[in-house]
Amino acid sequence: QPVRGHDGASLRHLAARPACITTFLPGVWPRRVRPAHCAPLGTALAQLHLAGTGYAPTRANALGPASWAPLLARSGARADEVQPGLATELASALDRIVATWPGNLPHGHIHADLFPDNVFFLDGRLSGLIDFYFAATDLLAYDLAVCLNAWCFEPDFSFNVTSARALLAAYDAVRHLSDAERAALPVLCQG
Repeated sequence: QPVRGHDGASLRHLAARPACITTFLPGVWPRRVRPAHCAPLGTALAQLHLAGTGYAPTRANALGPASWAPLLARSGARADEVQPGLATELASALDRIVATWPGNLPHGHIHADLFPDNVFFLDGRLSGLIDFYFAATDLLAYDLAVCLNAWCFEPDFSFNVTSARALLAAYDAVRHLSDAERAALPVLCQG
């Protein structure tokens, strides 16, 4: 919760940006993601999406498709240092993904950065979500795709189907995914 100063205000400016002090959020992020973490995450993400319904302000997604080409242009020259041929592979993938990117899916307010280090657990239960710095207005299913990528791959890069099913089932139990959203998940995950 925001902490109010002696003057009653909780919002301040620090380094020319809005800032506030908040109370401590108990819990820790999972250093080793397990399938048991994914169902509570799916529930919380769906609740977050529903809670944003009717919230009028919007914010473009700084991490969405419009940002990818400029990011690739800035970093592409060094991509082959990571792996030979990576720059060409990324440019080809970008063209394919952007060409098939869905635009007619439900939009709303998304977290856009719900990686394991932004989700706290305490005594086996999800205790809170943090770091809304990249929160934006975009496709709700894109937020789910970010979670599938961040939570459902093993250290050896294999996809954990059990984790993905738990995440999707829990999300769908709170906010039903349309057939179009389900069909778009592969390209959203590639993005």
